Amino acid sequence: MIQPSAFSAEAILAEICEWVSIESPTYEAAAVERMLDFIAPRLVDLGCSLERHAGRDGLGGILVARRAGNTAGTGSDRGILIVAHADTVHSIGTLAGPLPIHRDGDRCFGPAIYDMKGGTVVALTALRALIKAGQLDVPLTIIINPDEEIGSPTSRALIEAEAKRCRYVLIPEPAKGSNGEVTTGRHAFRRFTLTTHGRPGHSGWAGKNGRSAVRIMAQLVEELESKTNFDTGPTYAVSVINGGRWVNCVPMTCTALALCAARDDATFNEIGRTLDGLIGVRNDVRIEVEHGPVRPLWTAGTGTMDLYARANRIAGELGFKLPHGQHGGGSDGNFTGALGIATLDGLGVMGNGAHTHEEHILVSSLVPRTTMFARLVEELATS
Repeated sequence: MIQPSAFSAEAILAEICEWVSIESPTYEAAAVERMLDFIAPRLVDLGCSLERHAGRDGLGGILVARRAGNTAGTGSDRGILIVAHADTVHSIGTLAGPLPIHRDGDRCFGPAIYDMKGGTVVALTALRALIKAGQLDVPLTIIINPDEEIGSPTSRALIEAEAKRCRYVLIPEPAKGSNGEVTTGRHAFRRFTLTTHGRPGHSGWAGKNGRSAVRIMAQLVEELESKTNFDTGPTYAVSVINGGRWVNCVPMTCTALALCAARDDATFNEIGRTLDGLIGVRNDVRIEVEHGPVRPLWTAGTGTMDLYARANRIAGELGFKLPHGQHGGGSDGNFTGALGIATLDGLGVMGNGAHTHEEHILVSSLVPRTTMFARLVEELATS
């Protein structure tokens, strides 16, 4: 059985900082490819064969690693799938600007250190220890995808196909909150593109003849976000707004992206009706709504709760509590969990500030979380 003494928090942290030092925002395909180039040899060192799927739609590629196992002990050829992502929401220049890698006591800061480069390093460190101990005789697949932060539009099909070939899915996304909560379900998410089409006019002397696409978009933003209920759902968030080009011209076009979340099917369907209800003409401005990527609702089934029970017992043996719950904030666990495949998410590091300039991990969580991950895989490999 893997012991905490097999790991060093400082060594794990040093490797995490190496990963964080490579900026890899989703929409910078070359940067994501550099991140994948960095990760690839680390997967080879685990005894994995690699597949590199070319990127599309202007995004980076997908890295798939496979490690054969001895299935005689499990009575099944269905193994374990681990899903992580190389992309981040932080733009290039964040390291040199508002969020350099730095440590303040137990907290270590950096772009994507919490979501989710820290958790990916924890998972690979745990696997490395299991291999060294000869305790990883189970088929293993690892997917590193390039587009999780925008809903995994190019990687979803591959993730679902690989998950169907496995018995368990483990996702080292960050733990939720200061209590290290793991994820046994996730709200459903829908993305939409809103477009308003106005009428041109000179802002100074013929503005009354124009119809501002930006003005109507501003109304839509307020209408949608005012429907948010953070306690029970749904939630609506509108951002990435672009409209007009010259301030002396009435803007003809405005676009915006909407991200909407629901904790149940009824609310999920309500969101669709709400967005589709915007389609039409308002004050001579035409409104279009385009449906984008969906993360389906994932609620905990028997397989997921069995996985959680194992992890919770292991955490107790290691001396800490492991709460769980269904959370907002989508992940690739939405896809695998919605398929009914036993999925445990949020197995990564503890910390806070995801997607902000205060993003950090708790160094004290590294050894306990790595040990728990290793013991969970060890147990699954023999059950």
